[in-house]
Amino acid sequence: MGSSFAVGKIGLEHVSPLLLVGIRFTIAGSLMALFVKLFRRKHPKTAAEWLRMFLIGFFQTAGVMGCIFLSLRTITAGESAILTFTNPLLVVLFGTLALGIRYRVVQWGGVLLGFFGVFITMGSQVNMEIGTLFGLGSAISWAIGTLLIKQWGIQLDTWVLTAYQMLFGGLILLVASSLLETPTLAINPESLFIIFWLSIPASIIQFAIWFFLLQNGNPGKVSAFLFLAPFFGVLTGWLLLGERVGISLVIGGALIFLGIFLVNWPEKRQKAAIPSKAL
Repeated sequence: MGSSFAVGKIGLEHVSPLLLVGIRFTIAGSLMALFVKLFRRKHPKTAAEWLRMFLIGFFQTAGVMGCIFLSLRTITAGESAILTFTNPLLVVLFGTLALGIRYRVVQWGGVLLGFFGVFITMGSQVNMEIGTLFGLGSAISWAIGTLLIKQWGIQLDTWVLTAYQMLFGGLILLVASSLLETPTLAINPESLFIIFWLSIPASIIQFAIWFFLLQNGNPGKVSAFLFLAPFFGVLTGWLLLGERVGISLVIGGALIFLGIFLVNWPEKRQKAAIPSKAL
């Protein structure tokens, strides 16, 4: 997941952002849809269930990935990764407001610390870039998608949900590309490899694992493990693109990671009362 930021930024040299991410998820979704059809996985039977998958695709794929790739035009892969993966902190906030999920004081402390880290991270830029807003937009969209999956995903087959939310999201992005940008596409070995990498390992495999974990665990705690992704986002940006890792980015990122760790702090188990011995 973390490698998508640096690889995607390289891909922008060959393909316009919305078109690139639209092609990525249309290919991934189509292959997955063929897979679940051949293996006769349980498909939705009602229009309401198909609508739910469409809405998940709108937020989880179109909203998140569209914002990420637009952000990469003006900010580094590392900055985009850190802003996007403030998602676990927003899951706690939105989960409390929308679903009434209760979190402990230490977890709320993690949320506040994480947002402070975002503030420092954004301070690494002299001027507020439009990419910063897109990076935050991807985190908001991801948090909404996470909670929708937790609410509706249990009723849907994981592989079917993975396939069609990617396909729906990819088609939405292709429409957005035709309306909101001048599509450009250069076909060469590098661009083809980038599309393959983004479509298969970074889409099909990533989303299947992600949805399975969300359906079988607490969304706040599961999301907290995403702190590894921005680390690899910064690392691959440095390795592949030679991006400089500034001190404000390091401090802000460290506070975000610490905040996410506190959100995932395990709850102490109550010790069973020991019955007093009869005299």
